[in-house]
Amino acid sequence: MDNFQQLLLTRRSIRKFKDELLTADETRLILEAGLLSPTSKNLHSWEFIAVEQKEMLVSLSQCKPHSASFIADTALAIVVLGNPLDSSAWIEDASIAAINMQLQAEELGIGSCWVQVRDRYYSDTVTSGEYINNLLDIPMPLEVLCVLAFGKKEKERTPADLNNLHWEKVHIEKYKLHD
Repeated sequence: MDNFQQLLLTRRSIRKFKDELLTADETRLILEAGLLSPTSKNLHSWEFIAVEQKEMLVSLSQCKPHSASFIADTALAIVVLGNPLDSSAWIEDASIAAINMQLQAEELGIGSCWVQVRDRYYSDTVTSGEYINNLLDIPMPLEVLCVLAFGKKEKERTPADLNNLHWEKVHIEKYKLHD
């Protein structure tokens, strides 16, 4: 491991990608990162759907009006699912797997962005999850947590700055109100 903190500083949400595919090895490493993630009681309550087909990426990009359109321009989208019948911690398990995949992508120089799906809406009467379930033939009881978009970065973003950390959110020994 070279420098984990540097990886954390450079991983930023990327929404603009080059028109370039990922290699099979890059995709495999990203998926392996998800599969290696820890889960509550080792139940592996998550599942992943990797999507590279352009027409399907365009359809996925419509899961949330206005805020998911960039999925259409990605090389790879991974739909992160969880099974609430397998584990009451499916949201946490799937979230850990998702960030592991994003960190692996960053280590490979690949950009990524999390698109929240759970508790979001495609329309007034259809949730984003229902839209994706129908699109990808996802069976019950699986639920979509998010879609992760991956691709070669159009440009690098400025790394996060350690001087801007919110230390006021850290409490020692017990909660203390800040002035």
